[in-house]
Amino acid sequence: MNAKSTPTGSTDMIGNAGSTRSTGNTGNTGNTGKDSSPVPDTGSRTNTSTSTGTTSTSTSHETTPGKLYGVGLGPGDPSLMTVRAVQVIAEADVIAYHSARHGRSIARSIAADHICPDHIEEPLVYPVTTGTTDHPGGYRGAMEEFYAESAARLAVHLDAGRTVAVLAEGDPLFYGSYMHMHKRLADRYPTEVIPGVTSVSAAAARLGTPLVEGEEALTILPGTLPEEELTARLASADSAVVMKLGRTFPAVRRAVERAGRLADARYVERATMSGERTGRLADTDPDSVPYFSVAVLPSRVDARTDARADAPAAPRNTGEVVVVGTGPAGPLWLTPETRGALAAADDLVGYTTYLDRVPVRPGQQRHGSDNKVESERAEFALELARRGRRVAVVSGGDPGVFAMATAVLEAASAGPYTDVPVRVLPGVTAANAAAARAGAPLGHDYAVISLSDRLKPWEVIAERLHAAAAADLVLALYNPGSRSRTWQVGKARELLLEHRAPDTPVVVGRDVGGAEESVRIVRLGDLDPAQVDMRTILLVGSSQTVAVRRGGGGAGEGGAGKGEEVVWTPRRYPPS
Repeated sequence: MNAKSTPTGSTDMIGNAGSTRSTGNTGNTGNTGKDSSPVPDTGSRTNTSTSTGTTSTSTSHETTPGKLYGVGLGPGDPSLMTVRAVQVIAEADVIAYHSARHGRSIARSIAADHICPDHIEEPLVYPVTTGTTDHPGGYRGAMEEFYAESAARLAVHLDAGRTVAVLAEGDPLFYGSYMHMHKRLADRYPTEVIPGVTSVSAAAARLGTPLVEGEEALTILPGTLPEEELTARLASADSAVVMKLGRTFPAVRRAVERAGRLADARYVERATMSGERTGRLADTDPDSVPYFSVAVLPSRVDARTDARADAPAAPRNTGEVVVVGTGPAGPLWLTPETRGALAAADDLVGYTTYLDRVPVRPGQQRHGSDNKVESERAEFALELARRGRRVAVVSGGDPGVFAMATAVLEAASAGPYTDVPVRVLPGVTAANAAAARAGAPLGHDYAVISLSDRLKPWEVIAERLHAAAAADLVLALYNPGSRSRTWQVGKARELLLEHRAPDTPVVVGRDVGGAEESVRIVRLGDLDPAQVDMRTILLVGSSQTVAVRRGGGGAGEGGAGKGEEVVWTPRRYPPS
């Protein structure tokens, strides 16, 4: 109902407007601004109207339910309310808003100019905000009970046919209290949500800096997350906004610093509201931070420019080299730490195939090269860092396993590069990836051996194969073959069969995680060298490794050859 009328049988006291509306029955009091609820209809209403001296009485057994609105008010400045928000408030019968126990409501203050004396007001007062509670269910229990009671109060109005507008700072469904009413009422009553300008958009506007550009992704986080979780997510983010600061600010600041983003992080308090404040996050006094503030990590493209433009008088210390592993394939295999290092780098250096796994970012320089120039690539990266550049050397898998970390550290330990900072970030190895696809073949002791004789003689490889096989270790064999190396796999199989049974399980993993992924389980005696290339890794089981089929019925039930075959190596080893 759009006319702000009250059904017979109730009296609504407008707590904040200072006026009372009565339909003649003064025995029941509606909303007085305290924790009281309007009296529900009994299913039959008598509406009395007077016209030209004639009184008519009609009886209705059903009341059309009212409509629920979630009204986004924007970030604080009343002039940023939408036209639709103002319209809905004007036409509503009931105006509901949340507040702390002190009774002051930011939402109501934003919309104050549009709230009239004949609006019914429903303050929804939180039982607890930053304090403690003796509720038997703790904080969560107290809040669940509060939301249920608040929804019930609004439902009484809706059942009586009144239109209810629940005010929400920002956008109603963006960390807004309204959503708790929505979840409890939207399936029972006609509902409309009026979107509002979020504090994120307001903060970016007040900072006057791009939040995200091009292909960048925006991450929005609550400051109430555990510090370790915040650190991991911020490290991998292109751009980010952390909300709900206040008491969480010290942990948020530490997380931003640990993620390597403190230099470009910004602080915005009460955007578009009275008392607005902006500045560098690093310079913000933790004791001065209110709940209505956000930390902004703007566009990396913009941050790169800012870092050069407003850096302190002392030059950027320096560059550094970070050696990262992309895992066996694409972005799904990157760790958050590696994502952050790749995003923060000025230059990417690596084998072209691995560089192609990294998204192109504006402002970054990419230096691709062949896979046989590791030493030259390492020196090139160190020279860039010596000039003050942040350099990420990109490897596949884990950079410390047959990859670029060794080459970089070797070059950095001599000559003019001994003072250049070097970090190595771990990645998912090809062995771990293939093992996970097949089951758990690396569940016990295992050895990792490269079959490539480009950097060591075959005699050394053969000796190590014999030793590892004699020790009954599971073997992860890297670089098993290539166009120029075709005989090593066959020779390795011969050596291993001197210590292993022909039915020993072998996992043949190729392009794991990639578009041409293939993971097969064969027996050592059946291993075909022609089906192995440079993109393949071999996991050869020990005497204890088991290959079994799961699902599809067991062998004794006519299920031989059906189901999924998995491989695992027991953690226990029988005594000798």
